[in-house]
Amino acid sequence: YKCCRIHFLTWRRPVSVEDRVRKIVCEQLGVSNDEVNKDSSFVDDLGADSLDTVELVMALEEEFDLEIADEEAEKISTVDEAVNYINTNS
Repeated sequence: YKCCRIHFLTWRRPVSVEDRVRKIVCEQLGVSNDEVNKDSSFVDDLGADSLDTVELVMALEEEFDLEIADEEAEKISTVDEAVNYINTNS
């Protein structure tokens, strides 16, 4: 009989919404991943200013292919709030 080779695909753990948000926060605010947790305030804990928060929202919109209304963007001040918004609206 013929012997067959079986190739196993290496499955990677899917990247979670939270991981993607944390990566964007780190890139946009110039902070390390160790400084960011789900309750980190972009302004109070991570030092973002108003321009940083606008750019952060724009980066989230691009990454997750959605549009965040200004009124909603003002309510997103932590990683957890961003994750919840994305999970609810995407």
